Amino acid sequence: MLRITELKLPLEHTPAELQQAIADYLDLAVSDIQHYTVFKRSYDARKGMLNLAYIVDVAVADVERLLLRFKANPHVLVTPDTHYHYLAQAPASLPQRPIIVGFGPCGIFAALLLAQMGFKPIVLERGKQVRERTKDTWGLWRQGVLNPESNVQFGEGGAGTFSDGKLYSQIKDPRHLGRKVLTEFVKAGAPQEILYVSKPHIGTFRLVSMVEKMREEIESLGGEIRFEQRVVDIELEQDKDGHQVARGLLLASGETLRSDYIILALGHSARDTFHMLEQRGVFMEAKPFSVGFRIEHPQTVIDKARWGKYAGHPLLGAADYKLVHHASNGRTVYSFCMCPGGQVVAATSEPGLVVTNGMSQYSRAERNANSGLVVSVSPEDYPGGPLAGIAFQRQLESQAYILGGRNYQAPAQRVGDFLARRASTQVGSVEPSYQPGVCWTDLNHSLPAVCIAAIHEALPQLGKKIRAYDMDDAVLTGVETRTSSPLRITRGEDGQSLNVRGLFPAGEGAGYAGGILSAGVDGIKMAEWVAQAMLTNHI
Repeated sequence: MLRITELKLPLEHTPAELQQAIADYLDLAVSDIQHYTVFKRSYDARKGMLNLAYIVDVAVADVERLLLRFKANPHVLVTPDTHYHYLAQAPASLPQRPIIVGFGPCGIFAALLLAQMGFKPIVLERGKQVRERTKDTWGLWRQGVLNPESNVQFGEGGAGTFSDGKLYSQIKDPRHLGRKVLTEFVKAGAPQEILYVSKPHIGTFRLVSMVEKMREEIESLGGEIRFEQRVVDIELEQDKDGHQVARGLLLASGETLRSDYIILALGHSARDTFHMLEQRGVFMEAKPFSVGFRIEHPQTVIDKARWGKYAGHPLLGAADYKLVHHASNGRTVYSFCMCPGGQVVAATSEPGLVVTNGMSQYSRAERNANSGLVVSVSPEDYPGGPLAGIAFQRQLESQAYILGGRNYQAPAQRVGDFLARRASTQVGSVEPSYQPGVCWTDLNHSLPAVCIAAIHEALPQLGKKIRAYDMDDAVLTGVETRTSSPLRITRGEDGQSLNVRGLFPAGEGAGYAGGILSAGVDGIKMAEWVAQAMLTNHI
């Protein structure tokens, strides 16, 4: 098959017109096209017109002749093989089973791939099954009651379950592992369109049922998922060469599980587990992340700013945005985890702290758009070792809890008041969506002064990029602190910890992913590393 990587049509067109455009591009008759598949569809809003831009794979009779004719055209090439090819298969019997700690996107795909390769993994998830977890999460949102082991951060599906369900990433993916992630999601019930739209998303409600179906497949292939199983210690010993080697895990229940192959797919909020690993001497290092607020606007304002006269077109849906400003004090301010037509949610996992995040459903039909408005911070801002970033996060989250009234309401402020450095006292035209509610206050002291200064500078500049972004009544809700892991559990080229053999750090918590898609891809890589290690040691 041939791939055409740049084919543009007006927003309003029919499938027949797309097929005709393919034929015209290749200088063929429509009858010469055996069939075609849309690999990617995106938008091109340059020059005041909104067009759809396609990447299409086309089946024709004489591929070699066409490739020769278009050899000078960089937009016509052979369709690459994007199918996943398994790198290993378990023998009939293995002396051990791999253990995966965490059942978020990374843990799910590590478990799924290992199960598909016949390795029958055991998964330990400290939280509950996704439906029970959902009830506990609503308990915080609706009643202000936090379950520290079952919430937005902990439980089946991980933090990504209560999000916009975005399925795109900027990671390098030469093996097309992201395609494997999307294909498995479609098999589990995601809409087929996630395979070709430029910024696919699923939404929270669909993710719930998809996660359940993926769990069922893992179990049907011999895998085992154990819920409400919190890991409290890791058993280490020295091998004959003096290297530290992982031999098993101790659970809060008192049970010990033995395995020489342990994947740590912890997520970025498993703070107690990070402390345990540091005490056991597992190599970790502090890394940069970002802190800030959620910002809310009417979705109609964003639609008009982004789509102009096309706003409201059913094919476009709710508009998103991606913004960045490099402040004069050296900090970068940028939008993070933008949720069109969604809501701001309580995302804490510890008592006495307030953390915000964004979420939306597949329909993206809520009245507000929200996004993180965050500022880069680095270990220079929180010196003190690999866990210093966690202490830094906790300090900001504790301040937000106090500012919000000590009842899990979040501190909030209108943008106009924030820029004027005066406390907000009441809602304006933008009603905040955060549950269990907001407390109007002044956020100018809720983050380090250098971050506040950067946001003050950024807001008017971002208002020039998206009209009304800095409108007085836009709402800031604090604080957003868990944009990514504040540390990295560094691994080598074989996927294992630098100083503990048999320990495979993975995903967001280990500092190797950011978002559902990249975490899923990292889970696939980790499954491959573990499978290869198990087979090598088995021979």
